[in-house]
Amino acid sequence: MTFNALGLSEQITRSLHQEGYTTPTPIQTQAIPVVLAGRDLIGIAQTGTGKTAAFALPILNMLAQQPRALTPKGTRVLVLSPTRELSAQIKDSFRTYGRHLRLSVTLAIGGTPIGKQIRALAPGVDVLVATPGRLLDLCQSRALVLDGVEFLVLDEADRMLDMGFVRDIRRIVAMLPKKRQTLFFSATMPGEIAELAGEMLTNPARVSVAPPTATADRVEQRVFHVDRGDKPALLADILKRETSDRVLVFTRTKHGADRVVRGLVQSGIPAEAIHGDKSQGQRERVLAAFRNGKVRTLVATDIAARGIDVDGISHVINFDLPNIAESYVHRIGRTARAGNAGIAISLCAGDEAAFLRDIEKLIRQSIPVAGGTPRPERPPQKQGGQRPGGHQQAKPRQGRGRPQHRHSQAKRHEPVERRQLQSHGNTKGGEIGGVGFLKPARRGQAERAGA
Repeated sequence: MTFNALGLSEQITRSLHQEGYTTPTPIQTQAIPVVLAGRDLIGIAQTGTGKTAAFALPILNMLAQQPRALTPKGTRVLVLSPTRELSAQIKDSFRTYGRHLRLSVTLAIGGTPIGKQIRALAPGVDVLVATPGRLLDLCQSRALVLDGVEFLVLDEADRMLDMGFVRDIRRIVAMLPKKRQTLFFSATMPGEIAELAGEMLTNPARVSVAPPTATADRVEQRVFHVDRGDKPALLADILKRETSDRVLVFTRTKHGADRVVRGLVQSGIPAEAIHGDKSQGQRERVLAAFRNGKVRTLVATDIAARGIDVDGISHVINFDLPNIAESYVHRIGRTARAGNAGIAISLCAGDEAAFLRDIEKLIRQSIPVAGGTPRPERPPQKQGGQRPGGHQQAKPRQGRGRPQHRHSQAKRHEPVERRQLQSHGNTKGGEIGGVGFLKPARRGQAERAGA
């Protein structure tokens, strides 16, 4: 199968040839004909499978074949994604694939001046890629109208759920014309997402390129069972011993990411962090350094990492196990791309055992326990219980949130209301630790990175 055989225009196939793309991926082979036929679509595909092109290419093809005058403050295509980084990459993809077409593409995300976006939207645009929070801001300020949208794309739908965007999505959909083509992409399909898809789509075709809970075959998975206070030293030891190219380290909180970076730097390992508290300029600079190899260890939260599409990641390390099992699949899918092998290492403290059980149940396999590695020596502990990783024995630090507890049985999905974000602002989860093992912390509210 070639792109020419899929019915795409010469201008688009020429752009693909210039980028070195000759053969469509499975999701593209299945999805492009369905979209060109005008049907709604549910696409089950993980990051890295080529799903952006699976919707961008046929949409560009149809826009070019059916040119229309633009409506001031309007858009023909609306693409919603959960994070700024992912939105920026989608915008770049539309511009790359449509370089030989006279179509306008605009980005609307938080972290950048809204005035510039208002001016770009004033004459109307062909394609608008946006995060939900900034899109609603533009609509409320009457800088954007959505009654002329012909195509709606919802990307990373399951992450939208995790970040508490479902209410915003419903508000946005209510402003769209009922007569439109809707494309819905998600790596997993939990009950809440299936319900949302049922509300948004009409008689959709369904394409899937892999079981939604599958992990990549080429990823070697390991888990270390370790005291929480020993995690920083063990992470540094792993990074020094492993032969690696680029390493992506995941933490559960923004403050945890910064703390891990400080610990690595003190151990002589250069590292940078990316999360919702970083400015857009800082995040772009760090990502650029990670892509070109100037920074080889990047520490990220789940939400910030959704926009990281970087080849050559040899290792994914879960410094904190995710408290949503599906996030594990997303995380380790960052390595072992383009036919390469990869390694996923998880550090599991006693209070994360329930999370590990949920993950193994979801992926239907046991993760091998790493062996043959001596436990790192614990640095001397100061009086008062302060530990090297920044944790205290029992009492939470003032101003860092109160301690939170959850039932011992971790639930894969909580009601949406418990995880939804407030309209603005970031949530700082409680950060506590101890000499022994504590009960798992309550699932924290996500950073609203796209606001």
